[in-house]
Amino acid sequence: MTKQPPSLHSLTRRHFVGASSLGIGAMALAALFDRDARGDDAKRTDPLAPKAPHFAAKAKRVVYLNMTGGPSQLDLFDYKPVLKENDQKPIPPSAVKGIRFSGMTNLAAANVLASPWEFKQHGPNGTWLSELLPGLAGILDEVALVKSMRTDEINHVPAQLLFMTGSPRMGRPVMGSWVTFGLGSECENLPGYVVLSSGIADRCGTACWSSGFLPSVYQGVQMRGSGDPVLYLSNPGGIDEKLRRKSLDTLNELNTSSLQEFNDPEIATRIASYEMAYKMQASVPELMDISKEPKEMHALYGTEPGKSSFANNCLLARRLLERGVRFVQLNHAPWDHHGSSPGENLALDLPKVSRACDGPSAALVKDLKARGLLDSTLVIWGGEFGRSPILQGKFSKERLGRDHLGSAYTLWLAGGGVKRGLELGKTDDFGLSVVEDPVHVHDMQATILHLLGMDHTKLTYRFQGRDYRLTDVHGEVVKKMLA
Repeated sequence: MTKQPPSLHSLTRRHFVGASSLGIGAMALAALFDRDARGDDAKRTDPLAPKAPHFAAKAKRVVYLNMTGGPSQLDLFDYKPVLKENDQKPIPPSAVKGIRFSGMTNLAAANVLASPWEFKQHGPNGTWLSELLPGLAGILDEVALVKSMRTDEINHVPAQLLFMTGSPRMGRPVMGSWVTFGLGSECENLPGYVVLSSGIADRCGTACWSSGFLPSVYQGVQMRGSGDPVLYLSNPGGIDEKLRRKSLDTLNELNTSSLQEFNDPEIATRIASYEMAYKMQASVPELMDISKEPKEMHALYGTEPGKSSFANNCLLARRLLERGVRFVQLNHAPWDHHGSSPGENLALDLPKVSRACDGPSAALVKDLKARGLLDSTLVIWGGEFGRSPILQGKFSKERLGRDHLGSAYTLWLAGGGVKRGLELGKTDDFGLSVVEDPVHVHDMQATILHLLGMDHTKLTYRFQGRDYRLTDVHGEVVKKMLA
């Protein structure tokens, strides 16, 4: 439960309607300000100060490898011999009964599409994996492969928002914001939550790293792998470091005075943001320069310094985690392969994006383990939903595709208290529905927070008259995933 700040009771009417140009909207924010469920008063002046978890945590930090677009589990993780037996044949009506499809699937002409790629068994459990994932095949002893994920959404942005925020609608805080709100950050000169993007631009955009109704200090800060690392971070012309410091000191005095009077979390955010920007001017250029990494690191990740790529971002993620950043999010697209237009062809484009992401993802896990960081770092790899066994497009190499599927898909995790070498869940013969150990999106969110030492039912924030949480009113910890 959250508590209302006592100082609000002494506000006058004039303060409420407009003192210091704050206005009614800011006063409403002040009324909703959560001091933190564990009573850490320091949060009012340093919102990102480290906080103790609810209980002993396995993981201290998270890196989320966000494969936006919906990777095809049927061509990567979920081996289905029945698809080969029925390739190019009509799918049985009994198989699709009760399954929700998007409007792009024509069930009247629903023909089975088998995977064009070979599957082989790997790892301690003889896990079937596609030939497109040689990197993952080499780290399966570190991985928990969850083949029974389910989501309620079948369109990209709502499904991405559901996984990230617990709701398919915009306006809620994302997972990275909830984690930094609950735990703070151990890094003084970098943000607690950093976002790196590669590939094509994604439809979700900044909504997928927004703090929603949480104070904006908890939103993700986007960094770029080429060009200026952070936009508008440099001093404007005519402003040197000495003048910048003097200006910030004056601003902080004014803001601190306002914070003491109004107890508005956005004022605390403003103070923290100005100071963080000043510190980042010195720390970010060194951080983002991967050219000084040893040659063996570049060979491991497949990096190309000076360019924007998922491989470079994976190496940057390790550097961020080493420096104490709490939550690192790597977005990469496209994984959306309908077969209808250039860049969306399953046969031609899935191998490309798999090569771009599989090796660097495995390299990150190996690197973290070699540095003794994997046990305390939770690695999450996956998209917003899966793909259907029904052909979308034509049976030709140039038009091969699959539509969205929310009723069954796969993601994997490593490190941070996850049971190593685990293969969890099972889908039906056509890969359309989960038949064993279903894991809903809210269950996964509850489990991620549990690994970080947080009870998902207690990590709440009062907004518009009720307590909200990442899992909202659903979700159970998946105990089979825990080491």
